[in-house]
Formats: sequence, structure tokens, C-alpha cells
Amino acid sequence: MLEFTQETRGNSVIISLKGQLDAITAGTIKPTIEELISARTPYIILNLIDLSLIDSSGVGAIVSLFKRTRAQGGDTKIAHLNKQPREVFHLLRLDKAISIFDSVDQALESIKSSPPATE
Repeated sequence: MLEFTQETRGNSVIISLKGQLDAITAGTIKPTIEELISARTPYIILNLIDLSLIDSSGVGAIVSLFKRTRAQGGDTKIAHLNKQPREVFHLLRLDKAISIFDSVDQALESIKSSPPATE
């Protein structure tokens, strides 16, 4: 089961995930991601504090979101990566490609201090 909420702060949208992001649940968040990409949302922060499990389908959804926001001149950042999802990110070396922060506030601060994105 996957639950998620969405919050806008400045030019960023924070999506907080709770539960499992896997082959069964990844499709439930896809319409929200499509909407954000279509709206050209520059920065998306995934708050994974309550995410208990991620599989290859969940990783694929996050990597796709990352690539698509980057292609539009924005970025996707991760906050609160814990337990099994952290192990998966480390194993796949995604922690080298996607910025990971201990808190949503740190991720937001990194956006404020980074230069404007260019397409």
C-alpha cells in the first residue's frame, strides 16, 4: 500500500510517501508525476521518511522523475532516505546521482543556494 501527500513551498513541490513503492503501487503516483512534469514544476522533493520498501519499479519511477525534471532544467531531490530504501539507493549507486538530504528543509535550502537551472 502507498499513500502520498503533496505540498508546495515556493518553486518546489514536496511529495511525502508512506508505505511501499513497488510494482503494485508505483502506478498510483504516476498521474501526480505526469501533472508536475506537464506543469514544468522546477523542483520536486521526495520525502521518504515513511517509505518502508522500494523495488525496481519504484526505483524506475524515481529515476524517470529525476531525468524528466533535469531535462526541463529543474531537479529532483530526496529527503529522509532510511532503512531498506537507503540500502537499495546505495547498492545501485543512486546516492551518487541524486542529491539526498537528511531533511526536507535541507533539500529546500540546497535549492535556494543553487544557481538557476538552465535547459
